[in-house]
Amino acid sequence: MSNTETRPAEMRCGGETEADRPAEVEILTARDVPLGGPRAMQVRRTLPQRARSLIGAWCFADHYGPDDVAGTGGMNVPPHPHTGLQTVSWLFSGEIEHRDSLGSHAYVRPGELNLMTGGHGIAHSEVSTPDTTVLHGVQLWVALPDEHRGTEKDFQHYVPHPVTLNGGEARVFLGALAGDTSPVRTFTPLLGAELTVSPGARLVLDVDPAFEHGVLVDTGDVLVEDTPVERAALAYAAPGRTCLTLTNRGTAPARLILLGGPPFGEEIIMWWNFIGRSHDEIVQAREDWMKGSRFGEVRGYDGAPLPAPGLPNAPLKPRGKAR
Repeated sequence: MSNTETRPAEMRCGGETEADRPAEVEILTARDVPLGGPRAMQVRRTLPQRARSLIGAWCFADHYGPDDVAGTGGMNVPPHPHTGLQTVSWLFSGEIEHRDSLGSHAYVRPGELNLMTGGHGIAHSEVSTPDTTVLHGVQLWVALPDEHRGTEKDFQHYVPHPVTLNGGEARVFLGALAGDTSPVRTFTPLLGAELTVSPGARLVLDVDPAFEHGVLVDTGDVLVEDTPVERAALAYAAPGRTCLTLTNRGTAPARLILLGGPPFGEEIIMWWNFIGRSHDEIVQAREDWMKGSRFGEVRGYDGAPLPAPGLPNAPLKPRGKAR
């Protein structure tokens, strides 16, 4: 049974009425971006952009596929550095081999979370495996708060179990939702989940009103609240909601990625694969990468590391503080 009008409006989500709800959602459209050097694959990026730099601490969202690897060549991203962030890898289909300078050698598989922490500095490579025929998933970044942005490198793997909802299913890979909690460590409160909404269903989720939320549509004819959201677009909902309503108007299941967290409240500078707080900090990170210090070596990748692009002529400016 789908969650349609089984509860009166005044009884939903702790007594919230339609009049209590915040303003309608904001739609962030994706732009096509090449990823990873000369053999770049195309991804659809919704964060960051001019309209919004962060949703909670989520500062980067790439959505790719389904790509026929025989035609596109798949993913082959040489060793590259990160500072001041955590990377979140989540697949719908295919398999990616991960190697990093911590010594981790792991595989990203559908429904399994790989989270890498690159505080002071880490390097890694990402390569789709030879058996992969269709590559499809998301790559997400989380900005580390100032007090933790120099933390040591780390790698975590977690396989969330599916949680049955009234109108769909959830796999909660970060934070808590629908009575399920991920054990994966983060440095700010976060929510990350894959949702499947049944055909014709209206799914009502209880959410933390202190969080802002983003809903990335992978498949389906979807409404977030009453707003249509096209495939690959991201719907933003401001804090203040005690529930979030997701409707699948189609005849096939809809698949979504739900992100959330309290407004980050700090300005950041994000350039290439680095997150810092000043122009000079980014310059130093680039210099360290190019001279082969700080980030460590990625062993087992067949090829040279990815060189950093040139810095812009103008000083890098911070952005993203909660409005």
